[in-house]
Amino acid sequence: MRCPCNSGDVYDACCHPLLMGEGVAPTAVRLMRSRFTAFATGDAAYLLRSWHPSTRPDELTLDPETRWTRLDILDTVAGGPFDGTGIVEFEAFYREGTLRTSMRERSSFIREDRIWSYVDGTPGQPI
Repeated sequence: MRCPCNSGDVYDACCHPLLMGEGVAPTAVRLMRSRFTAFATGDAAYLLRSWHPSTRPDELTLDPETRWTRLDILDTVAGGPFDGTGIVEFEAFYREGTLRTSMRERSSFIREDRIWSYVDGTPGQPI
């Protein structure tokens, strides 16, 4: 099965190990892709684990009616294996019932002790 993150890789060799805690994302983009996959598979626990403690909510409830279908990475700033911060701009496509739509966000990430975490995001303009 192809990974929901739209990398083109097989799920078991792409985001699945990260969601299972069998490694860490080496870049901000990989963390972004794994977080999208967590939304697509309903893994709220991974979303909370990969969220920086300074901005992480106490709990997270995902809407089971929302079906995440595609992720497009639009831009990145830093976020490499040796950077301390990174920004990833993306568009995520989803369905709610018969409605098909998308959302854009410019997400901020921080790397501490070699582990990337999601900090926050600024909504982008709809396309």
